[in-house]
Amino acid sequence: IELSRKTGVKIVATNDAHFVRKEDGPAHDRLICLTTNAYLTDQDRLRYTQQEYLKSEEEMAALFPDHPEFLSNTLEVLDKVERYEIDRGHVLPLFRIDEGFLKDIDRYLEKYKGIIDVGRCDKEGNDRGEAFTHSVAFLCHLCYEGARRRYGDTLTEEQSERLDFELKTICRMGFPDYFLIVQDFIAAARRNGISVGPGRGSAAGSAVAYCLGITNIDPIKYQLLFERFLNPDRISMPDIDIDFDDDGRYRVFRYVEDTYGKDHVSHVITFGTMAAKSAIKDVARVSNMPIDESNRLTKMIPDKPFEAEVVEDGKKVKKEFKPKLSNCVKYLPELKNEYENGTELVKDVLKYAVKLEGCIRQTGVHACAMIIGRGDLTDYIPISVAADKATGEDVWVSQYEGCFIEDVGMLKMDFLGLRTLSIIKECLANIKKRHGIDIDIEAIPIDDEETYRLYGRGDTTSVFQFESEGMKQWLQKLQPTRFEDLIAMNALYRPGPLDYIPSFVARKQGTEKIEYDLPEMEEFLQDTYGVTVYQEQVMLLSQKLAGFTKGQADKLRKAMGKKQLDVLESLHDKFINGGKEHGHPVEILEKIWGDWRKFAQYAFNKSHATCYA
Repeated sequence: IELSRKTGVKIVATNDAHFVRKEDGPAHDRLICLTTNAYLTDQDRLRYTQQEYLKSEEEMAALFPDHPEFLSNTLEVLDKVERYEIDRGHVLPLFRIDEGFLKDIDRYLEKYKGIIDVGRCDKEGNDRGEAFTHSVAFLCHLCYEGARRRYGDTLTEEQSERLDFELKTICRMGFPDYFLIVQDFIAAARRNGISVGPGRGSAAGSAVAYCLGITNIDPIKYQLLFERFLNPDRISMPDIDIDFDDDGRYRVFRYVEDTYGKDHVSHVITFGTMAAKSAIKDVARVSNMPIDESNRLTKMIPDKPFEAEVVEDGKKVKKEFKPKLSNCVKYLPELKNEYENGTELVKDVLKYAVKLEGCIRQTGVHACAMIIGRGDLTDYIPISVAADKATGEDVWVSQYEGCFIEDVGMLKMDFLGLRTLSIIKECLANIKKRHGIDIDIEAIPIDDEETYRLYGRGDTTSVFQFESEGMKQWLQKLQPTRFEDLIAMNALYRPGPLDYIPSFVARKQGTEKIEYDLPEMEEFLQDTYGVTVYQEQVMLLSQKLAGFTKGQADKLRKAMGKKQLDVLESLHDKFINGGKEHGHPVEILEKIWGDWRKFAQYAFNKSHATCYA
């Protein structure tokens, strides 16, 4: 107070807050013991006063009864805080375009004017600038150069229309530099002898990515959809996951750092939370509970969701619950008894384990994710420093976890290390050493009869995605003869769609009749013998049967993939009415919709299955 009088600076009233509610104090005390590796009974350990909670206005007024102006001053500070948003629009890094290309830039700007004009301004009408138009022109140039290598000098009408649509969508959404950056570090990886996977996930649906060498799957040939990757009706960051061989992945990291600058690149933080069993073990340890007793309690917690009987609307029904501790002490009789009637130590441990479950236990560094920024990342996001496991060096790590990176405008990419690629690379090196033969693994034929006989025998040990015993048995029954059979098995051999494999195999072998609800469906279901296997099939059928736009078809796909039954129902009338306008009987349309509703429980991404196959 004396200092305030001397300096003329007002006093503000505050209270140190480490937890929200007063009753959380004992739980916080145990968390402090965990982080400082101490026991509750230790005399000289770090302790708090238990008053470090978010106090009410009344409690704060009681602390300063003679000076209410202190509280008013605190509110004055609050009123001076300006509103600001952490979230921002996309701030993508800029790709450095080859100087030789820029010397002739005017010719390319004119050549690709039709595509550039589509995205010259953002959705608010702001001009994106000269650098953006140069990036679009360079992307178009590389894409059509790649198209000639992939498809030949003359493109078909379907290929031309597909590339034009994709390039315009990429340009409109403002992502040309994204594609340029990805193709650049993938090309650099290949130049340096690093094995690169054929693609992963929905990115395989992009013909532009195929022509740029980002993926190695022709999406037009396999009916993979671009809007499954980038939906023109929904502005969201593209997400391309890239597989590299185990040894090469770190070298690609280094290349990106060297190319864009260390201060433009960071890893992504992960937060390790306390799960049910670890919460019990941690609280038991700081409470001096014997290990045997701690193990006895944790063994009562199931590893998978469990069913329990509950009363709803006066009736007993069975419901499924996640194995969270709060559910376990409520619905599992054995653990409930310990929680309510156990020894004081047991009750105490369970009580605070329930409170601490889900709390952050430690931070880590994401094994695959990397952020690439337009400038020094500290200008955009909070950065921390952590030790790189591979080198022991200190590296930058974002303080936002992966799911928030796009919201704050940053570009995140996943660089995945795949052991299968390392095995293939080693095999090729051994073949070269022993037989003097160079094999281009990306150019091998995928119609080799002996290879399909190998699959038919189930000789697929160590073959990515086809190595389990159950998969081998179904391959022996299926006797695959074409690549499409392997794609379908990749999608079907999972919990849920497994039930459809017998029908798929029987139709392939001719012991079950292949039927279609409408003749128009054959075009998109013939590769899977009339069985709906992929989300992409539903997207294409919704467009053909009911006139859905590409964006609406993707909304339907998303609702299936995320089990959003309410969204599915909202699209029901549109599908039925659109189908009627196309001349299809309502009863058949209702049957198709009912089948799709069931399909929502196991729908799979064909792009993903194709890459894996």
